[in-house]
Amino acid sequence: MFFGELSADNSEEVLARWEQIKTEERAQKRSIPRWTIFAQLTGLNARAKIQKRCSNVGFDWTTLGPVVDKVYEEIDEVMFEARQAVVDQAKLEEEMGDLLFATVNMARHLGTKAELALQKANDKFERRFREVERIVAARGLEMTGWTWKQWKKFGRK
Repeated sequence: MFFGELSADNSEEVLARWEQIKTEERAQKRSIPRWTIFAQLTGLNARAKIQKRCSNVGFDWTTLGPVVDKVYEEIDEVMFEARQAVVDQAKLEEEMGDLLFATVNMARHLGTKAELALQKANDKFERRFREVERIVAARGLEMTGWTWKQWKKFGRK
């Protein structure tokens, strides 16, 4: 009997080889993420899929504490780069990416879908800003030239 490139003399040998092949395939699926597939995905959901795949093979924190600590660590690194006398945009972008990745991981650990949470935050911001636009227009004011302090004060009324 032949099985691909392998040959077997009897049915027991065929079954043994079949089990060996399946065991190797399962081990390979568990051992490494499908990086070529993930490289083609975009957005926060794709990052969560990468993290979930790594978690499935045990490469993950088991409690929320270290996940949150990582988010704070990444915030510190972003701020360090942002405060440089001459900001290296490539380094800043790298650190922002690390922060976003850590935040997606935190959302995953909390059972929240980061992409959906961000969409809801965008929708909330848009509703609030449209209301500000409506009030500003009703008062006959212009939307430009305001300081942040004026915006904050305006928003409280």
